[in-house]
Amino acid sequence: EINKNGGILGKQVEFTVLDSKGDPTEAITAYNKLVDEGVVALIGDITSKPSLAVAEVAAQDNLPMITPTGTQFNITEAGPNVFRVCFTDPYQGVVLANFAKNNLNAETAAVVVNNSSDYSDGVAKAFVEQAEKLGLKVVAKEGYSDGDKDFRAQLTKILPTNPDVLVVPDYYEQVALITTQAREVGIKATFVGPDGWDGVAKTLDASAYGAVENSYFTNHYSLQDQSPKVQNFLKAYKEAYNEEPSAFSALSYDAAYMMKAAIEKAGTTDKQAVVDALKNLDYDGVTGHLTFDENNNPVKAVTVLKIVNGEYTFDSVVEPTK
Repeated sequence: EINKNGGILGKQVEFTVLDSKGDPTEAITAYNKLVDEGVVALIGDITSKPSLAVAEVAAQDNLPMITPTGTQFNITEAGPNVFRVCFTDPYQGVVLANFAKNNLNAETAAVVVNNSSDYSDGVAKAFVEQAEKLGLKVVAKEGYSDGDKDFRAQLTKILPTNPDVLVVPDYYEQVALITTQAREVGIKATFVGPDGWDGVAKTLDASAYGAVENSYFTNHYSLQDQSPKVQNFLKAYKEAYNEEPSAFSALSYDAAYMMKAAIEKAGTTDKQAVVDALKNLDYDGVTGHLTFDENNNPVKAVTVLKIVNGEYTFDSVVEPTK
């Protein structure tokens, strides 16, 4: 799309994509290969651990880097050249606590957290801290590890506490298992979670949608947003891939166009000039209007989606706080 519209600074762009396999060591190997090939900017990684690993080496090279979806708070602390498009784990945890208390009128909450995941832990900790400030009582907190498939023991411990909401801060594959088993053991709570939920409906058979029916999760945009920017993106994506884009796709799209805007604003691919341009970027993207704070984290709104009949329906927007 960028090349069809004239490229960047009048030059065609070559996008080189390498698979880090979600592994920090693989990510650094991929990064070194890209640097050897002479890349001028980096979009990635996707998840937090490899993003942080790459950020630490990219900082030494001052290579402009934007992670679309690395939410762990300290990624952008690696260096002044490292930016992100997504909001952070703690921000999502705070928003979820506010939403549970203020929108769902919850008085009690339970949390089931992946102890192997910085992402899950970051959201959970922020939720618990904010819940305490709001007077939302956390009545149970249970943990599990990556690769676990049976969560009934943890969920059975949560059951007698009868929470109003159950917070499940993890990615959609685990969420599908946990929510299904939670209903099986008799938990009646409303489920809430962060952006890792995006994709959970695709993971479940239509007959199993009941597990996540009327659940809520924070996300970066809504497919129902009628703005031309969003609708044009949806149309182009569907034509290219024959499916609807996840938030990961939308964030990556914004990351690429933000890097394009920064290079054009700088008028050069000089590393420091591009970094300076990114810092002062004021960007309207598919995932909303965005500027960067002093830590290179985005100042942007959070969308809350509700799952109804396997569809992600728009519920509300939480505006950014500086």
